[in-house]
Amino acid sequence: MTLKVAEDEQGPWAVLQVSGEMDLVTSPSVRQHVHDAVAEGRRSVVLDLSGVQFCDSSGVGVLIAARRLMRSCQGRLRLILPAQGAVDGSHVNRVLAALGVRRLFEVYPDVATAVDEAAAPLSA
Repeated sequence: MTLKVAEDEQGPWAVLQVSGEMDLVTSPSVRQHVHDAVAEGRRSVVLDLSGVQFCDSSGVGVLIAARRLMRSCQGRLRLILPAQGAVDGSHVNRVLAALGVRRLFEVYPDVATAVDEAAAPLSA
């Protein structure tokens, strides 16, 4: 399976909708999209991972690198995992939790909540 990244804008937020598999071969595409958004002057990025069926350690590495990049430019990174993600949820949520890095990310259930400045992230 391949990876697709669709870009959208919602106010100040660049929303990158990722679907497919994030692995050694496909993850660099996600990294490039985040870098491109920053290069275009975007400082608020949402990665919608609700359509990701598989994520290996290289995918997690890209997420951590994206977080580091956004922090280095005083930006914000928010992840979207399915609404049940915090409970039993998505593959990505399980991988992040298993690796002990889930708490590093602000996670939201959907795009509308992620781009709402007043919304609180889901607890880890």
